[in-house]
Amino acid sequence: MDELLYGRIISKSELDYEPSEKCQVKAMTEDGKYIICNRCTVKNNKADVLLPIGAYFCPDCLKLGRVRSDEFLYHLEQVDFPRPDQNVLTWQGQLTDLQEAVSKQLLQALKNKEEIWVHAVTGAGKTEMTYQVVAEVINQGGIVGFASPRVDVCLELYKRMVKDFNIDICLLHADGDKYFRSQLTILTTHQLLRFKEAFDLLIIDEVDAFPFRDNNLLYRAARKSRRQGSCLIYLTATATDNLNGQVKAGTLKKATLARRFHGKPLVLPQNIWCQIPWNLKELPKKFIGYLKRQRVSGYPLLIFVPVISFGQKFTDLLKTILLEEQIAFVSSLSEDRKEQIDKFREGQIDILVTTTILERGVTFPRVDVFILQANHRLFTSSSLVQIAGRVGRSMERPDGLIYFFHNGKSRAMVKAQKEIKLMNRLGGF
Repeated sequence: MDELLYGRIISKSELDYEPSEKCQVKAMTEDGKYIICNRCTVKNNKADVLLPIGAYFCPDCLKLGRVRSDEFLYHLEQVDFPRPDQNVLTWQGQLTDLQEAVSKQLLQALKNKEEIWVHAVTGAGKTEMTYQVVAEVINQGGIVGFASPRVDVCLELYKRMVKDFNIDICLLHADGDKYFRSQLTILTTHQLLRFKEAFDLLIIDEVDAFPFRDNNLLYRAARKSRRQGSCLIYLTATATDNLNGQVKAGTLKKATLARRFHGKPLVLPQNIWCQIPWNLKELPKKFIGYLKRQRVSGYPLLIFVPVISFGQKFTDLLKTILLEEQIAFVSSLSEDRKEQIDKFREGQIDILVTTTILERGVTFPRVDVFILQANHRLFTSSSLVQIAGRVGRSMERPDGLIYFFHNGKSRAMVKAQKEIKLMNRLGGF
């Protein structure tokens, strides 16, 4: 059972067996008036983290289980896998010339043991562009971690990659299955805290998303989880100051792709001035008009709302207006959201109301998108770009409707539209 600890660093409470003493490592290291957690590497003042029993604890990674200075963590140095008998990549798709160019840049970054950022528009096929470099590492007996800040993105990645790789893939998130040792692990970025010098290739998708964006704890976790001489790939459609700063400093390479895989431009959101009351006693006739015209098309409709309570009330009201439609609401609190999302994708649900949990990492062919209260402070320019990117992602329908319903344009709305226009220009449109 100790082989489950290769490349891992976890507490005894997370194990369902008695590990051997050779796996023990100090849970915390003293450094003068400071104490350093050996799981998350955060340094705290001893006086701030002293327990009544005289031991210290780490508050920074407490959500993963308490780390105490008088206890052990458990870790074994990572070990390579035997090389597989045949190429593990079974994907039958074909990259475009532009995608192939990015894929080759990733292979070169692997060879040079570099860090690289793929800045590609939504719907560019970022995941598929990583397939060759992922397969290269696995075929050599190495270990790959594919991480994202969002659970829904991890679920989507897993669903796609189990079809495209002939290998057992481990999926790790807070409510996920049990860990098993694999050459390819798909995991949320918080799970990286449980790894130490584990991955020859670490890919972080949607690196600009909460909670990873500008989160020093998770950036440290990403560094700690990589083996010496490993390669790091960031994937995102929207930039951050952190990423731009690393590129400017010369510590991060950058690959850019401003065209979607089908060669059509990004769909530009339309601003619709429409006051939708928070009390939701009734919906404005103007909004109902746009809604009913969209429903005539028969295309699935994804409606984004800023907060959960508003979304639930809106969904209940919508069901009284569109009696013949199948309507559902999902949020971070929805226990059945995976099932509801699958039903929407399969056409069993006509209208899906959601919060920003579905702003990225999910693909629904032929979908239209409405954003209610688009000027709300929770809709950042980054999230608006990502939400708009849900539209026009399929060859069957490379266009669609994306409406910003608002009662006064926000800076985020204006910035998002400028960014989409810029990427279209860079893409030659």
